[in-house]
Amino acid sequence: MIYTITVNPAIDYVVQLPQMTLGSVNRLAHTAKLPGGKGINVSQILNDLEQPNVALGFVGGFTGTFVSEALKAKGLNCRFTKIADDTRINVKIHAEQETELNGAGPDITASEVDAFYQELANLTPDDVVVMSGSLTPSLPDSFYFDIIQKVEAAGANFVIDTTGEALKKTLPSKPLVVKPNNHELAAYYHTTFNSQADIIAAGQRMLAEGAKHVLISMAGDGGLLITPDHVYFSPAPKGQVINSVGAGDSMIGGFVGTFAKTHDAVESFRYGLACGSATAFSEDIATRAKIDEILPLIKIEQLTN
Repeated sequence: MIYTITVNPAIDYVVQLPQMTLGSVNRLAHTAKLPGGKGINVSQILNDLEQPNVALGFVGGFTGTFVSEALKAKGLNCRFTKIADDTRINVKIHAEQETELNGAGPDITASEVDAFYQELANLTPDDVVVMSGSLTPSLPDSFYFDIIQKVEAAGANFVIDTTGEALKKTLPSKPLVVKPNNHELAAYYHTTFNSQADIIAAGQRMLAEGAKHVLISMAGDGGLLITPDHVYFSPAPKGQVINSVGAGDSMIGGFVGTFAKTHDAVESFRYGLACGSATAFSEDIATRAKIDEILPLIKIEQLTN
């Protein structure tokens, strides 16, 4: 089983208007209320790939009920932990410029955390736990690391979508895959890249520090997969980028979902790129039809013998 964890989900309240004037009443041209969260995005892609998964996290109040019901309507298998405080609301304003007002998130008590941990009590070596997104202010910075200890004890695999010091702490525990983009990778090693060879060398360093696979997204310049044996490159497929939100989550979902079925890193890379691009070329998280449309456009080249 693949478990996705969205600690701090939200209702994304998306509003559109021609222009926004501060200090005045603004009339909205269009609104939408959507369940949001990085782990939730991963679960949606896993569903599209017909890969069994369970969405975990914390929800509370009428906002949490909305998130749960909206996801169940999409066919997601949700086992969220109920909390007393309300799930947050994020406001996404699309006017002359895009502006986001993101809530910090609810208070989560120690007893609610203990109840959440029960969802991970029966992990097996065949399971994968995907951790994505921000923590709520009430949770300790060590929360993801504490989950990793439970995953390691069960012999299961994990994926964590994070950067900086948080990523550094997880590498010795051997994540199944890490997915920095080229800018995040350069920042991680406090350097700049002058060539693709520089990017590959940094990815191989991350592999040596513990990651089992390193996926590097380079936007319009394509993507790299670094394994213990080889380096692979794929140019970016052609298409109009409509929505970059969730593209990285989709890439993780495509890789992890395919790897769970095939244990083939290159095929998983192919699906990861297709899912990420399909979301980027869509208004929301990609559908299976869009993924299947993009898949034949993904061309992978082995760079090393």
